[in-house]
Amino acid sequence: MSDATSDVWETMSTARTIRRFTDEPVDDATLTKCLRAATWAPSGANAQAWKFVVLRSPELRSVVGKAAAHALDVIEPVYGMSRPSADDNSRRARNNRATYELHDRAGEFTSVLFAQQRFETASELLLGGSIFPAMQNFLLAARAQGLGACLTSWASYEGEALLREAVGMPSDWVLAGHVVVGWPRGSHGLVRRRPLSDFVALDQWDGPAGNLTSG
Repeated sequence: MSDATSDVWETMSTARTIRRFTDEPVDDATLTKCLRAATWAPSGANAQAWKFVVLRSPELRSVVGKAAAHALDVIEPVYGMSRPSADDNSRRARNNRATYELHDRAGEFTSVLFAQQRFETASELLLGGSIFPAMQNFLLAARAQGLGACLTSWASYEGEALLREAVGMPSDWVLAGHVVVGWPRGSHGLVRRRPLSDFVALDQWDGPAGNLTSG
């Protein structure tokens, strides 16, 4: 809990994706705070048509491990990833090493599925506006308590069918995301982002941002 913080600006600016975790389990009280924070997020028409499924039993963790293995098969060629050699200490190697460790240990950690009920008149993008804020609240609440968290792609690709079947998710629900949560091995740090001026324009698409990016 040494990295816990009640400062919202510190929470947001240091909520880095964590892929390396200790063996210490996440206690119910801490996880409950994350889940409660997720329910404070906005949703379309305040329908709150979401479901958060905690995956913690050995049987479900085994399914998570299989989903992670499928996802790794997909992302390796996409990102040109390979397991780094032991003597490679570059930033890319360190990042890849953490990614492989997360996938290798996928079945060891508590994780959460985030689902959103389908509505016939709403596109999946529109439905995302009602579930992604809940996921972000969960991630920020985890960081505020000193937890680490990682939004994964394991609920996509072939892993989606595995996870849906394992938890008995009805077909009229969208599996929007999957988050691994645990106590970080290491510490949180400032996120690395490009300058604000790369993303902001005033009034016109190609216009300068003016004073909006100063300070």
